Amino acid sequence: MERIVLVRRGDVVEAHGASAVHRLPAERLPGFVREREPAGVRWVWDDTTRWYPALLAEGVRVARCTDLRLAHAVLRRSPFVDQRLLAAASTPGWDSLQPVTETEAALFPLEDPADRLDPPTELERQQAAVAASPERRRLELLLAAESSGGLVAAEMTHAGLPWRVDVHERLLTGLLGPRPPAGHRPAILERLAGEVRAALAAPALNPDSPADVLRALQAAGLPVEDTRSWTLAQLEHPVVPPLLEYKKLARLLTANGWSWLDSWVREGRFRSWFLPGGVVTGRWASTGGGALSVPVQVRPAAVADEGWRFVVADVAQLEPRVLAAMSGDLAMAEAARAADLYQGMVSAGTVATRAEAKLGILGAMYGGTRGESGRMMPRLARRYPQAIALVEEAARAGERGEVVRTLLGRGSPVPGGAWAERPADLGDPPEPTGSRQEQDRRRRAWGRFTRNFVVQGTAAEWALCWLADLRNRLWALGEGRLEDRPHLVFFLHDEVLVHTPEHLAEQVAEEVRRAAAEAGRLLFGGFPVDFPLDVAVVRSWAEAG
Repeated sequence: MERIVLVRRGDVVEAHGASAVHRLPAERLPGFVREREPAGVRWVWDDTTRWYPALLAEGVRVARCTDLRLAHAVLRRSPFVDQRLLAAASTPGWDSLQPVTETEAALFPLEDPADRLDPPTELERQQAAVAASPERRRLELLLAAESSGGLVAAEMTHAGLPWRVDVHERLLTGLLGPRPPAGHRPAILERLAGEVRAALAAPALNPDSPADVLRALQAAGLPVEDTRSWTLAQLEHPVVPPLLEYKKLARLLTANGWSWLDSWVREGRFRSWFLPGGVVTGRWASTGGGALSVPVQVRPAAVADEGWRFVVADVAQLEPRVLAAMSGDLAMAEAARAADLYQGMVSAGTVATRAEAKLGILGAMYGGTRGESGRMMPRLARRYPQAIALVEEAARAGERGEVVRTLLGRGSPVPGGAWAERPADLGDPPEPTGSRQEQDRRRRAWGRFTRNFVVQGTAAEWALCWLADLRNRLWALGEGRLEDRPHLVFFLHDEVLVHTPEHLAEQVAEEVRRAAAEAGRLLFGGFPVDFPLDVAVVRSWAEAG
């Protein structure tokens, strides 16, 4: 397969092929790519977010690429790589290169740090580093999947998630009351605010100020140190129901209210920017509109176009299944043969109830090895010795300040300044104070992070392979431009939404399942672990449950 490296030189694009360098005006690039794509090309560029959106806008879809920014980030942390092979004067520039998440009228922004980089020489360094690695095949799969993820992310932003403004507005009106004038609360929030003030005998209270609410609660004699919903729910006081309801609806108004509609929904589509590798474990992040945290209350507004449907699929208990496969634990894989892995553990006699199974496995993966979940650990360790040993070894390595890795070779950050880069969903370790007690607490906290890193990161690799294969399967089902065929419109860790013509919905559902099975084979070969999907064909996202 031919590899063509694209480089921007002012208003000119250089296309470096095996035998020639083509120079053409930037506006002619879509035609150049369209002409060569059918022959089978792997396009190499500094960053997918800088090149692919403009091609998609011209109706050009590419099958394969190498995203040097994403690949560089993986290789720089991988323990499979000799870092000396990546060292160069431009390495700090590649380290700091960020994706572009703003719509540009031109193909490139006027001033871009990517312009100071040299993609052909960076490609050479990356190829040398991979070729010299003892785990070359794993790295090749990871880099190909990561680059494919960049294509998927750009295509999802381009196509957008179908979104009905009228449905969303009806939902908001039903929950909050009519849209208020700027600077005013919706009617239902105003009523709840009045009830909160009355219950606390605080007529001037601003319920949107946590500090003011905390002072009012304490002045009413309530023994609270914060205003978190969980804390409030433990209280017995007339203020609790209206205050909890106020907090819930205020969050909805802030995150997905009328301002959200005005900002993020255009021409019947919600478009955010999805960022592959945005979290250190390899999970995706997003910017713009909170795409990865769309609340259940507004999902009824995600409605497929007329004559189209959503195929919604999510993987049951992805991370425990990945743990079974990457550790080679046959007993745990046997439990995973059930559609409900936790119930499979009960059937095997490991624990008495599904709740115990879930608590124990989540504790093993996330570091909850004390209390009730800790009580399950001896039984889990006896029944699933390889799985439990894998996460325990990762935790001990983290406590020693060592790097751990995913199955394909993504490396964890080292303790220290990299803590600030870690995702909040893995829990932040306390800041070091210098005392022995604090140092021990810091080591244990980092061990909890590395314990989960190996599993969450490998699950992210499985999901990347699922997406990459599914993307190609969907393209083969239709004709015309990307948005005329079945196409991905949403992805969150272990869940996908495909927007498809209605007559192809059942075929799409089958391809979603086949892609999941193929992802398992790519990562784990013939190891007998299943990745069952819950698949629904629906008109609205909310109907998927």
